[in-house]
Amino acid sequence: MTAERIGQLIRTFKPISLTEMDSVKLMTRSDQKYTCRIDQLPAILEAARPDFRILEINGVRLRGYESLYLDTADHRMYLAHHNGHLNRYKIRIREYQNSHEFFLEVKFKDNHRKTTKKRISIGPGRNYRQKTCSDFIQANSTFSPETLEPALFSAFDRITLVNNVLQERITIDINPSWHHGDQRVALPGIVIIEVKAVRKSSIQGFGHLLREARIHPVRLSKYCTGTILLYPNIKHNRFKVKMLQLAKLDKTLAYG
Repeated sequence: MTAERIGQLIRTFKPISLTEMDSVKLMTRSDQKYTCRIDQLPAILEAARPDFRILEINGVRLRGYESLYLDTADHRMYLAHHNGHLNRYKIRIREYQNSHEFFLEVKFKDNHRKTTKKRISIGPGRNYRQKTCSDFIQANSTFSPETLEPALFSAFDRITLVNNVLQERITIDINPSWHHGDQRVALPGIVIIEVKAVRKSSIQGFGHLLREARIHPVRLSKYCTGTILLYPNIKHNRFKVKMLQLAKLDKTLAYG
């Protein structure tokens, strides 16, 4: 019933094209993440409809994404995040499943908590050892491509909203799941929302809607969450409270 209602609601938003949205790519940005239960999402979408448009590409408004995250064998990128280090990286190959496009992305969070994302189109496929990819990784991170290996896959379905004055971009990710080898974990009961703006002072409109719904900001990394779920013996004491919060939102998560 909830999934059907979400499908109905996203069809009622005014559309925005990818070309129109170019002015809010926000490759350098401040962002704020939130989590909520899937059954809370319809009311949030209802409240957002007057002030936001929805990204539509070839008639599709709910798009599937799958990302392959790369890390070292000893999980240096994960541990940098866990240990609270700034000036840290995430490296992934993202597939837009509706169009089968592949992009190699390097995300960097600096010591002012500003996130910069750089990416190149690759593919088809995920051959991150090809010269174009290796050169890109070396040019945009402190990691040698030879030290990286597949860590996990992350998948979700995404709704993208842009406010009418083109100052905020909102991503709403539902049906998150992670897999590595034969292991797979899904959390169908949670929604991960990210509000992206040039400056934190710009995070007003959608953030206000969430505050009205008593949904508060949380620092959450899909990569770190997936790593904890798929590598249960990895160090994660700093993330225990967040994992318990997720378990409260999605009762299918057996944690703690």
